[in-house]
Amino acid sequence: GHTTGPSLNNDKIYKFAYSSEVFIDRVKASLQDSAGYRISSGVDVNLLWRNPDNDDDQLIKITIRDIQVENVNERPDTKSIFKGKSTEKIIGKEYLEALQRPTVLQLIRGKVKNFYSYQNEPALVQNLKRGLASLFQLQLHSGTAHEVDVSGECNVTYHVRQDQVTKIKALDSCKIEKTGFTSPNEILDVDTKATSATIYVLEDSFIKSIKAEENYALFLNSRRKTDAKVVSKQRLELKSIQAGPGLFAAKQADGVIKTLGSSYVAVPLVAKTVQAKCKKCPSLSEHWQSIRKHLHPENLSKAEATRSFLSLIQTLRKATKEEILQILRSENNELLPQLVDAVTSAQTPESLEAMLEFLDFKNEKSAILQERFLYACGFASHPNEMLLKALTTKFQDKIANEEIRETVVIVMGALIRKLCEREGCKLPAVVEAKKLILRRLEKAKKGDNVKMYLLALKNARLPEAIPLLLKYAESEEGPISNIAATALQRYDVSFLTKEVKKTMNRIYHQSRKVHEKTVRTTAAAIILNSNPSYMEVKNILLSIGELPPEMNKYMLSVIQDILHFEMPASKTVRHVLKDMRAHNYERFSRTGSSSAYSGYMTRGPDISSTYSLDILYSGSGILRRSNLNIHIFNKNAQLHASQVVIEAQGLETIIAATPDEGEENLDSFAGMSAILFDVQLRPVTFFQGYGDLMSKMLSATGDPINVVKGLILLTDHSQVIQLQSGLRASVEFQGGLSIDISGGMEFSLWYRQSKTNVKNRGAMFIAGNIVVDSFFVKAGMETTLEIETTLDFISTVQFSQYPFLVCMQMDRVESPFRRYVTKYESLPSGRRYTSRKAKVELLAGSEYPLHQENSNMCREVFSTESDSSSSWF
Repeated sequence: GHTTGPSLNNDKIYKFAYSSEVFIDRVKASLQDSAGYRISSGVDVNLLWRNPDNDDDQLIKITIRDIQVENVNERPDTKSIFKGKSTEKIIGKEYLEALQRPTVLQLIRGKVKNFYSYQNEPALVQNLKRGLASLFQLQLHSGTAHEVDVSGECNVTYHVRQDQVTKIKALDSCKIEKTGFTSPNEILDVDTKATSATIYVLEDSFIKSIKAEENYALFLNSRRKTDAKVVSKQRLELKSIQAGPGLFAAKQADGVIKTLGSSYVAVPLVAKTVQAKCKKCPSLSEHWQSIRKHLHPENLSKAEATRSFLSLIQTLRKATKEEILQILRSENNELLPQLVDAVTSAQTPESLEAMLEFLDFKNEKSAILQERFLYACGFASHPNEMLLKALTTKFQDKIANEEIRETVVIVMGALIRKLCEREGCKLPAVVEAKKLILRRLEKAKKGDNVKMYLLALKNARLPEAIPLLLKYAESEEGPISNIAATALQRYDVSFLTKEVKKTMNRIYHQSRKVHEKTVRTTAAAIILNSNPSYMEVKNILLSIGELPPEMNKYMLSVIQDILHFEMPASKTVRHVLKDMRAHNYERFSRTGSSSAYSGYMTRGPDISSTYSLDILYSGSGILRRSNLNIHIFNKNAQLHASQVVIEAQGLETIIAATPDEGEENLDSFAGMSAILFDVQLRPVTFFQGYGDLMSKMLSATGDPINVVKGLILLTDHSQVIQLQSGLRASVEFQGGLSIDISGGMEFSLWYRQSKTNVKNRGAMFIAGNIVVDSFFVKAGMETTLEIETTLDFISTVQFSQYPFLVCMQMDRVESPFRRYVTKYESLPSGRRYTSRKAKVELLAGSEYPLHQENSNMCREVFSTESDSSSSWF
């Protein structure tokens, strides 16, 4: 009882039965149905040496024998990949011989001081031996400790009760060389939960049995039913104790090791990285040829396009720069944009170098490919300093196309934010890019340049940029003031200081100068969304009635939306409404067509999504701004999934109407701006100036203008899990979206009607893969889900009378939703067992409810349309 670790008797061989099992399945599935395999063997353990000066210092020899590889679950012979195969055939002669070579452990007070193994053994063989050797490490008193074993340096807790010891390992504390990456936003990421427990039963101061189990469960945050688990079990059971060789006589452990031979060297007990090489994988060129038809432009809204995109990224990540350049240079113009999306999304040094060599920014002809490259950079799941540095260099060089130059700096802003969110704000490339944008904005004289740098800051959301944004929001006019205000709107509430709110109040109440409605309403939104005070809310309510007619109606809708949707400011608004000066019939009976409304698109246990739709008209009945936002959120995080803003100004002259206050000198303009997955895209102009408007009206076809089209990598999670058995599990979760957003604006003077249409078409595909590959046998599971859908937003305005008629519709079409789970086991020879389950359902389409007033107006609009169509003769 004087030792603090297990102690072996002299001249004995302890004969154990050992098994290591791995199971892979869905989280809630029974282990009996899992894919996996078992490696079982006999293990002989004997004492080589005990320190004459310290009984707790021992050298023990561990020898693995009689190795078997078999099914982890009972299975008919017809479904067993191991049937009729000898162990040597399965494992291979070299691996089998290496596994059977003994290892030596130096234990001091039950902890492993040194692990001795043969030099130059295959890494996998050494890892399996490390997994077995780590089981012999334990202490015989309760308490916590730091231990180094096959899993790394970990925190462990021991509970000792008589002859039973329980060891709990905190797997999230283990320090080991990690590879892989995660998605930048928690909603798009994967959650991992891990547990490990080992129970020792002791007899006569040594081990009688060991049962160890570790569980890893992985969940997709956006849909926790898409999950996977890997369970690793080890069992060691004493079968007999027999007479064995005597002890070595030596004063030091080193002397014994030298006696055993020069082949033995001390190696770390922490597992070594094992690189799995794919032997029968197709080359990049072969893979591209097999999937290219699915990436044709007309197929982009289908799930097969997204599936092909994700599989291509996996192949690209293993490819060389030369291989990538070869397929880029041999492809036609129709498929090149999709190929550029995939190459850029691969995010390897080789893929970036290939793209920079392939694209010539001094040549305007490849502008479409340059834009696709830049947007894929903006959506990068794990950008690095090298990418930002490359774009900064490009921006400072000559760029032939002015729109591409704008896109470069806008995307630089998105990369700055992503790197700062990962504590990379002080990286040299980030510091340089921030300085460049801020310095050039202060020096910019041309309006287009100012807008470009403001859009970059809208993506970057730098705290140090707030004073500049306030200056431009308050002192400038038109689009510049509007971009600066909407940039401030994207900051977290914690950055909206008293100074920001003072400026927003001055803009809304026009304390210093007259502002456009669009800027004033954005200022009001910032105030109301940033913990407004009682007086701030009261002053906004008291302003209703003093505003231009349509703005009166819009602000009234905003207040009603805050109450109906229980937004954070609703408590303060209710408090203010008790004051009859703020809450009376005259104020709340304002008529008009402008509106603001929020609602839920989905509400679920994992995530929910909301939409908000607000429309502001000018007093003459022409659309001023429509704004559709979709947010996705869970308990801890939120994601601005999309925003589509259509803006128009200066159109009153066409119908001989009077512009609203502050908008008398605005140029005729209509355009569209989009945010996609938290990245502001370059705005698109429908027309600019009266001459451009008239030519487009006369030649209008009603065809929509494409805003964004392409393939986006959303979820990108890769990790390697070191199992305590010595095996490794590779985990990949990838989610992609193929998207086609288009918008159009039709304007008819004859019918005095305008119509805007925003069509969002897309397909999402998510795949989770978990594989345990020991080179001689592989087991894994793939879980996938796919959905194809279309979301239409149509706004129809009839301005032949006042108040004019406005009908808004937001529809989602019927959508197919498919889920598959495939489990498999395979040998390098090609023998394979596969089990596949599928579930296919059709999600019903729906028209999202807006306010009752809108429903009433839609009835009137459609009845008027049918009347006008039948009154020709």
